[in-house]
This record gives sequence, C-alpha cells and structure tokens, in this order.
Amino acid sequence: MEKIKETSEFLTAKMKNQPQIGIILGSGLGGLVQHLEIEKEISYATIPNFPLSTVQGHHGALIFGKMNGVDVIVCSGRFHYYEGYTMQEVTFPIQVMKELGINKLIISNAAGGMNPTFKVGDIMLIKDHINLFGVNPLLGPNDNTKGVRFLDMSEAYSKKMLKIAYKCAEEFDIHVQTGVYVGVTGPCFETPAEYRMFAILGGDAVGMSTVPETIVARHRGIEVFGLSVITDLGITGQVEKVSHEEVLQAANIAGPKMVKLVYEMLPKL
Repeated sequence: MEKIKETSEFLTAKMKNQPQIGIILGSGLGGLVQHLEIEKEISYATIPNFPLSTVQGHHGALIFGKMNGVDVIVCSGRFHYYEGYTMQEVTFPIQVMKELGINKLIISNAAGGMNPTFKVGDIMLIKDHINLFGVNPLLGPNDNTKGVRFLDMSEAYSKKMLKIAYKCAEEFDIHVQTGVYVGVTGPCFETPAEYRMFAILGGDAVGMSTVPETIVARHRGIEVFGLSVITDLGITGQVEKVSHEEVLQAANIAGPKMVKLVYEMLPKL
C-alpha cells in the first residue's frame, strides 16, 4: 500500500480538478483522447511505481482532463498479465485512481466474438464476465479498510450504467450488442475448440484483460461499465486465422462508435 500512497500523492500534486470517472483504453481505441480537453498528460515512465505497457497500440500515458464537461482520468495504454506482470501490477492503476477520488470506471477492450449474431466491428456492452485467468488479484492478505475479504460479484458491471448506455445508443443510433466477457491470460488467440468451450460455458466474447481490473474496482467500491469491440470471430464454422495487426485495424474502424457512446454517456453518469 506504500507504493499506492506514493504514486497517488505524486499525481495529486499535479491535478487541477477532482476527477469523477476513470477510463481505461484498450487496443486501438485511443481515439477517445482526441475528444479530451487535456489538462495534464503524464508518461507512465515518469510516474513512481507505474508499470510500462509493452503492447503495440498501447501508448502509455495517464491523462487528466475534461470530456463532455466531466473531469476524467484516462489510462491510455493498459497492462496485461501475459506481459509478465503480477495481478497486483496489472491492477495498480485502479488502486491509484481510487485514491485520486474516482467512483466510476469505464473499461474498453478488443475481443473475439463467439456469439453467432455478432459481426466484426460490433460493440458489446459487458453484462457479466467469466474469470478463466486461473488467478485472482485479491489473493493474499486483505486490507479490510480498502474492501471486504469475500467480495460479492453479483453485479460486477453496473446495471445503472448499462441502462444509460442503452439509452444513449438508442438516442444516437449506435448499434450495440450485450454479452458475457470471458477473460483469459493470452497471449495466444484461441483454438476452435477453446472458442466452442467458451461459448458452451456461456461466453459471448473473449479477451485478455478487463476481468482483473473489474474485480479490483468492485473491491474498492467503484462502479464499472465495460465494453468490447468485436475485432474477430470465433464462431463455430467461421474461425479464421487472426493477427494482432488485424485486431488493431478492426478496433480502429469501430473505435469512433465506442467514442461517441462513451462521450454521450459521461454527463449522465
């Protein structure tokens, strides 16, 4: 907790306004930054105790600013378990953002779709998740002043925030899907058999992030809204070869719709 305190004190000294909402940008979804009134941008490399993103498409900066009149903190670039970080390192930005005062978190990601009604470029609003990382960021001693030992996850993703998202999507004619996100370690893309298994388990899309951040956010009392851009398909009979470059390309094409949805949601949250 000393590292969290040191980092939050370092960042507090650089803040102009009290942030209300944290946003984590996933692969290829950096276009959101273009709609920010940036007040301060800080490279991860200069923030005490912060990990560094090693993934193409993740730029690595913490940004304070306003979006549609709302004070936000944006993580432009996230950390993944497959990069070799511990779960505590992956979720470190969530802990810090909580200390800086946020009470709501928006998480975006790129994901492969298993639902046969999904198409590449769809936006899926996450209603629930399945943790197949094989590990949990809350393992180990629990600080009861920060959150409970046994965390209730019956509403991992805020129903209230989902309802606002549906209304905004309808108002601005943004087509959205809804589904269950399966979180896996990566970095391999899934085999056809794995896609089938995830679908049988009840998953609609699969990705390599989001679940650890959501768990820690809920542990700290932060409401979470998650959304995935479907960048490739793992539907039975439609599984094709996929590369990270193709994922980024699909995410960049779909990104403007996600940006518009989040932008319009913010004042209503």
